[in-house]
Amino acid sequence: MNVRRPIPATAAAGAVALGLMAVSACSGSAADGRSSDGKLKVVASFYPMQYLAEQIGGEHVSVSALTPPGIEPHDLELKPRQTAELNEAGYILYLKGIQPAVDKAIAQSEAKNKLDAATLTKLEHHGTEGGHSHEGEEAGHDEHGHEGEAGADPHIWLDPVKYAEVAKGVGTSLEKADPDHATDYKKNTDALVTKLNGLHTEYRSGLKNTATKTFITTHSAFGYLAERYGLDQEGIAGLDPESEPSPARIKELQAVAVKDKVSTVFFETLASDKTAKTLAEDAGLKTDVLDPLEGITDKSKGRDYIEVMESNLAALQKALGAK
Repeated sequence: MNVRRPIPATAAAGAVALGLMAVSACSGSAADGRSSDGKLKVVASFYPMQYLAEQIGGEHVSVSALTPPGIEPHDLELKPRQTAELNEAGYILYLKGIQPAVDKAIAQSEAKNKLDAATLTKLEHHGTEGGHSHEGEEAGHDEHGHEGEAGADPHIWLDPVKYAEVAKGVGTSLEKADPDHATDYKKNTDALVTKLNGLHTEYRSGLKNTATKTFITTHSAFGYLAERYGLDQEGIAGLDPESEPSPARIKELQAVAVKDKVSTVFFETLASDKTAKTLAEDAGLKTDVLDPLEGITDKSKGRDYIEVMESNLAALQKALGAK
């Protein structure tokens, strides 16, 4: 017969005390939002925010992203560990309107510094068809069914000019949150803005003279980019990469392809490419990747934001017949 020996009371009390010490040690560093090596703990919602935080924060921040590589950010469900991470963050950088679950968790988190990148630049409405918005579109919800700024398009990072505006805002905000390293944040922000300005110049000159201005893409993420460089985006499925287009929309796109001499249907790395391939086959068009840069994986054509944007530019030049 097994007899359980009682644990001596002193040992039990010791274990409890140790546990409490461990908890308070953790919460000590958590309360001021710093990691054990004194860096500011930054939590970024998904890759475009992570890139800004890493580039601007440099050696003074430790950045973690809520969206793992290879996961469609729109589909992200947060784990309890990630919710805890939000409470312990010294700084949270996110983009409202892309990830409803994340927006909700951030609103409830106890972190002192939270920045919604959508407040740093002007959001616009891009209709599901083309780079132009359409009158009479239902305000209040975008195609994800989330309430953004009355259905405004959140994909601001795909326009280097808007992304640079956001970078400046993030820099200023980090300087305030961590004034000891303000000089470095300022320097890093300037360096990043210079890089983004260079990218903008490449796009502007690379897309100036093209045989057609129209491109077809599965995911209407490129409205800001199209508008910036005088192109027309024709989205198969609107802002939500998973939604299925209607047969009428497919017919319309086949007509657009003929009229505007479209050569290529673009799909992306993280969402299904079934519809794009079917449309391309039926209309005798080529397919290629245009990456909305919501995450970097081994399949990405580049190691970071700038490299993938340069691959996107090359793909657009080829598809549009750049001269």
